[in-house]
Amino acid sequence: MVVYLGSTTMDMIDRIVQLMHRAKRCVVLTGAGVSAESGVPTFRGSEGLWGKFKPEELATVDAFLSNPKLVWEWYNWRRKIIGEVEPNPGHYALAEMETLFEHFVLITQNVDGLHRRAGSQDVLELHGNINRNKCLECASRFPDDIEINPDNIPVCPQCGGKIRPDVVWFGEMLDGNTINRAYDESAKADIFFSIGTSAIVHPAASLPVEAKRSEATLIEINVDKTPLSYAADFHIEEPSGQFLPILLEKYKEIAS
Repeated sequence: MVVYLGSTTMDMIDRIVQLMHRAKRCVVLTGAGVSAESGVPTFRGSEGLWGKFKPEELATVDAFLSNPKLVWEWYNWRRKIIGEVEPNPGHYALAEMETLFEHFVLITQNVDGLHRRAGSQDVLELHGNINRNKCLECASRFPDDIEINPDNIPVCPQCGGKIRPDVVWFGEMLDGNTINRAYDESAKADIFFSIGTSAIVHPAASLPVEAKRSEATLIEINVDKTPLSYAADFHIEEPSGQFLPILLEKYKEIAS
C-alpha cells in the first residue's frame, strides 16, 4: 500500500519502525536533497564569478584537458564552500541507523563527504568524493590533504599525468566495483530508503527499483514527489533532517 501524507502521522512512523525491527538488511540511497539541508549549494546558480559557467562545461575531461587551471580554480572554490558546512541531523541519524541492522550500507550520489564526517562507515560514493584526488591518466590516488595550486598542478610520480578531483565527470562511467556492489546490496535489501534524490539520474535511480523488484519495503523521504513516489510503500514529504531523528527516537522507544 502506498501512503502519501504531507504531515507524517505517528501511526505511519510506528509501521515503519515495526518493519525496521523485522529487517536484517537495510540499504539507504541519498541524493542532493540531504546535502541541501546542510546548506550545500547545487553550484548551478547565476550569481558570482562562476555564474556564467555550467557544471557541464567544467566537470568534463575535455574541460580539464583544455584548461586545467580553470577547472581546479572552480573545484577549489567548491571545496572551500563544502568545507564550511556541517552534517545535519539527517546525516547523524543515518550514521546511528547503521548500528541497528545486521547489515547496513549507505549509497550516495553526493560527493561532499558529509556522510563519512557524520560517522557513517559503509558508504558507497557513486560519484566519487570532491575532497579526494587522483591521476587523470592512471587513476592512482593521492593524499586528500594536499593543496592544489591551479597555476602549478601536481603530476603523478608514476606516469606524469595531472592530478584531478576524484569525482565522476559528465561522460564518464561510474566505478564498476562500486555500482556493481550497489546493485547487489539493493537486490538483497529487506528495507530500502530513498532519501532526497530526484530518482531520475541513472544508474542510481534504478537501485530502489531493483530493491522493490526483490520485494524490499521501499520508503521514500523527499519534500517533493518523484517518479519513484508512486511505487514506494511509504512516501514521506518531509525534510530528512526532521523526519529521520524522529524515526530513530521512535525505534529506540520500541526497542527499550
